[in-house]
Amino acid sequence: MTMSVEQLWSLPETALIGAYAEGRRRYAEKKFERDTQRARLEWVRAKLLMTRDLDMLKIDVDVIDTMIRLRGAHGGPPVHTEEAAEKPAEPEGE
Repeated sequence: MTMSVEQLWSLPETALIGAYAEGRRRYAEKKFERDTQRARLEWVRAKLLMTRDLDMLKIDVDVIDTMIRLRGAHGGPPVHTEEAAEKPAEPEGE
């Protein structure tokens, strides 16, 4: 605050209302500036974390894709665990 309490007390009512409006305006500007900076920093942090998470998901997808290609080229089809559990074991040598 640029004015002392004594100066504010001696101001006429219209000037006091003007000083109040000016103080509220400056307060709102500073608060908006602070909140904007906070939001910007939070967005940067969230973007970094989201980028990392997306990169990790992409790596997972690439690894799965590689495994599918390797199994398709050098092995049998992948066995689904649900299907394997439902089928009874067949005895060999009959």
